[in-house]
Amino acid sequence: MGFAYFPHTEEDVKAMLRKAGLDSLDSLYSDVPEDVLFRGDFDIPDSMSEMEVRRRFAELSGKNVRLSIFCGGGAYDHYSPSVIPEIISRSEFLTSYTPYQAEVSQGTLRYIFEFQSMMARLTCMDCANASMYDGPTSAAEAVIMAVHCTKKKNRVLLSGTLLPHVLQVVKTYCGFHGIEVTEIPHKDGISDLEAFQAELQTGDVAGVLVPGINRYGIIEDLTGYADAAHSVKAMLIVYSDPSALAVIKTPGEWGADIACGDAQPLGIPLNFGGPYLGFLCCRQEFVRKLPGRIVGETVDADGKRCYVLTLQAREQHIRREKATSNICSNQSLMALYVTVYLSLMGPEGMKRVNDLSYGGAHYLHDELLGTGLFSEAFSKPFLKEFTLKSKLPVEQLQKSLLEAGIFGALPCGDGLVSFCVTEKRTKKEIDKVVNAAVRCHIDRCRDIVNENLNSI
Repeated sequence: MGFAYFPHTEEDVKAMLRKAGLDSLDSLYSDVPEDVLFRGDFDIPDSMSEMEVRRRFAELSGKNVRLSIFCGGGAYDHYSPSVIPEIISRSEFLTSYTPYQAEVSQGTLRYIFEFQSMMARLTCMDCANASMYDGPTSAAEAVIMAVHCTKKKNRVLLSGTLLPHVLQVVKTYCGFHGIEVTEIPHKDGISDLEAFQAELQTGDVAGVLVPGINRYGIIEDLTGYADAAHSVKAMLIVYSDPSALAVIKTPGEWGADIACGDAQPLGIPLNFGGPYLGFLCCRQEFVRKLPGRIVGETVDADGKRCYVLTLQAREQHIRREKATSNICSNQSLMALYVTVYLSLMGPEGMKRVNDLSYGGAHYLHDELLGTGLFSEAFSKPFLKEFTLKSKLPVEQLQKSLLEAGIFGALPCGDGLVSFCVTEKRTKKEIDKVVNAAVRCHIDRCRDIVNENLNSI
């Protein structure tokens, strides 16, 4: 055997090839164009000792440019306690498979149950699930769920103030499910209630999806949305930043039927874009349409507390032809991460996170306006993320920030840029953002003067 860890013997391989009507392994790839096949030698380094491997990876890691994050847009650089990776690596937790065998999966089942309980409490909803991939797909699942719950209605309304990638994913899902989508443009940076009410009067709307905090960082006032949707038997879906729900009005308090969003702000590191974690919560009357895993608490034959997957007759497990979702695998490792984070932080810790983020964001907001290089875009309430109109070219501003070791000024179109400040950012770092913007202006003025002198 050329490969020590391959289980198949040469006889096994020959038997499989004969069954497939082939004479060699190369013939398996006969339909692959020759110009895409690699025929050279792999540049694989010689074996190394443990110290040499560590040294090599340290050298590679040293090439990374570590920036201070002042961007949000749905992914936030919140503090993550160092104990979390240790806890989630324990053997009773670290598994990705759906825990069908309850008697050997109590660790997995318990943390899913705790995650559901915490998310239901955080959103003020009755029920919550697990195993959602990320925020955008949870929003898509919520919209599909609304269509299944309302029946005979096949149109949904989406606020134009939702995060762009959320809008794109929801539209993609709806396109392949035959669901009609109407996007309602924003009015002065927030969702337009009157426009929603007008569309609802057609009577064919299954659900309305609006953000709790929108793409511009504005905290939306959702007064009237639940009444408007329920008056025509449509469902209200609120897309939320769960970290902010510790201090702002929750989807349940707004009268929402479904709450969804990305749980990444609950301590999950940015990780270059993933893995993240979607959440989906609903009122109890809709629980049978809730996709993903649902774990319940019960007692065993001895009267001891235990946990099981519940509502197994629904959805993909048995009645697959009636499934509302394609979620099959158990994607709950990040749910465990969030569960540990929320357990460690507690209500007071979550409030402290938001207090620090609020203070830092408003300090940066006021300092940037004080430079005269920015102006208010919407003058609406915000928590940790805000949008300004920049008098500086966005690309030049971003370049100046990068040179100062800062990742910020997320473009929002029409000369608008957004900034985000979490509890991890210090006053010194915030002042660097302001100084970089001023330096960008000085450099730009110098360039203009030089161009004019050269043209004389």
